[in-house]
Amino acid sequence: MSVGEEIRTDEARPQQSLGTGAARNLATTTKSAPQMQEISSRWLLRMLPWVHVQGGTYRVNRRLTYAVGDGRITFVKTGDRVEVIPAELTELPALRSYEDLDVLAELAQRCEQRELAAGEVIASFGSPADEVYLLAHGRVEKVGTGPYGDDESLGVLADGAYLGDQALLAADAIWEHTVRTVTACTVLVLPRQDVEQIAERADSLRDHLQAQRSIPAQRANKYGEKEIDLAAGHSGEPDIPHTFVDYEAKPREYELSIAQTVLRIHSRVADLYNQPMNQTEQQLRLTVEALKERQEHELINNREFGLLNNCEYDQRIQPHHGVPGPDDMDELLSRRRGTKLFLAHPRAIAAFGRELNQRGLVPETIEMAGNRIPTWRGVPIFPCNKIPVSDARTTSIIAMRTGEAEQGVIGLQQAGIPDEIEPSLSVRFMGINEQAIIKYLVTVYYSAAVLVPDALGVLENVEIGRWQ
Repeated sequence: MSVGEEIRTDEARPQQSLGTGAARNLATTTKSAPQMQEISSRWLLRMLPWVHVQGGTYRVNRRLTYAVGDGRITFVKTGDRVEVIPAELTELPALRSYEDLDVLAELAQRCEQRELAAGEVIASFGSPADEVYLLAHGRVEKVGTGPYGDDESLGVLADGAYLGDQALLAADAIWEHTVRTVTACTVLVLPRQDVEQIAERADSLRDHLQAQRSIPAQRANKYGEKEIDLAAGHSGEPDIPHTFVDYEAKPREYELSIAQTVLRIHSRVADLYNQPMNQTEQQLRLTVEALKERQEHELINNREFGLLNNCEYDQRIQPHHGVPGPDDMDELLSRRRGTKLFLAHPRAIAAFGRELNQRGLVPETIEMAGNRIPTWRGVPIFPCNKIPVSDARTTSIIAMRTGEAEQGVIGLQQAGIPDEIEPSLSVRFMGINEQAIIKYLVTVYYSAAVLVPDALGVLENVEIGRWQ
């Protein structure tokens, strides 16, 4: 190369072949189907036994029960002051079904707020039970005496629970266990003396409490159901008892809920742009996926029939140390026979796995639909991202017995509806409007029913953010 010759760069060199940009104009690209991040495994929809419901309503008939219902109490916080919502006092067994809001408001005003530190004893075994404690915030533990004199835990209670409700019905009631705080707590205290003073002036409250006091006189089994009189182990010719099985006069009915949307597709798109994938089919596929995600969310969280809101209070337990441990899962299993599955947020499963690692335990796994699912005591733990995680990084773990034959939890649907593409899911053509837009009504009908209370249990307030 001579000294004066310039070096020719690639930019100056003439193009010798067809460029990739121009070549793509003649090439056929390989395309994926439309993707969607919202799609999850939806194990609840897959594992729940679905029952066909005629007429859109499912009635759960049960034996007559004398047990007074109980539940979770809700409070209102204004600054550092906490007040109980008057109507929420009917969650107390002694006040269940009481309807005089004026009297309830006066009872709510008599509640005294107290702040307790961790480790304080609220009540001691054997002491008179003359106050009702409403737990607005914090955790308390019930402690009893074991057969050899050692302390044993009888359970942990958290926000919305209550203690000492027997004081409203029995003047000589005593505490049958010791109650002490695990964390700092805010409680509202309702003295029995104040309730009696109000009852002297309010005939409706006095009559209601008297009626509630008569309930224990009814013969009932440990579940609160009317006793079936039987004779066993007798000899000779004694009189055999007569009996009958009574039913609830007003059984609960579950109506099918609904999720709907109207899908719009321009006729030009539907006519011309269908290769290699049909536009209408893809639009419907993604819409149906979104509806199913919403369906599972409602089955977990709906206030009327959602699993988290329909679990009985005595089937809700609290973790002893905040994080979900093997002991807590065992306690959850012990509350029912034949538990078929757990449902937990993936972060709760991870927290449970950390606890197992600390104890040197390795959970067994089973294969379900090509996935390896962890188990505890042989019961699979399915992930469900519809279970909410609170701002305090707590969540819940659900345990269920399923199926009609097992008196468990069932899903409700109505198969055979018009324009059905799946059981209880339909796509109905709604016509074309003046703008040449095709409309489809996409509908899914569903609900869930808990046949007996112990079919469903929840481990509440599980901490998922603690690393030890």
